[in-house]
Amino acid sequence: MDILKIAVLAVSGVLLALLLKQVKPEYSTMISMAACICIFLYMLSKLQAVFGYLDQMEALLSIDGVYLDTILKMLGITYVTQFASDICRDAGYSAVSSQIELFARISILFLSFPVLEALVQMIGEAL
Repeated sequence: MDILKIAVLAVSGVLLALLLKQVKPEYSTMISMAACICIFLYMLSKLQAVFGYLDQMEALLSIDGVYLDTILKMLGITYVTQFASDICRDAGYSAVSSQIELFARISILFLSFPVLEALVQMIGEAL
């Protein structure tokens, strides 16, 4: 029931931020950022189990680890990007948020090149 813990933390953070917004708007932003960071850190602690399952899958299916690592890096980039982008957008810095998202897209593009190269080689060998 981890989702209940996260939901309570999130709703408590939002309600506290809303109460402080009228008195001290800068504290309101800090409270919402703190709630986001707490949730993000809690999520990171749960990723260890995910990595264990992926290692088991890799061993059972004899998948090349490079591809699985690339997919995990892409997944990590998307999560961190969404987190940072949302915080920047909530703080009123949508231009910074857009730049973070652009950088993430380019990073994922560069990470995908080895996978695309392997795919083209497989197609070339099949023909």
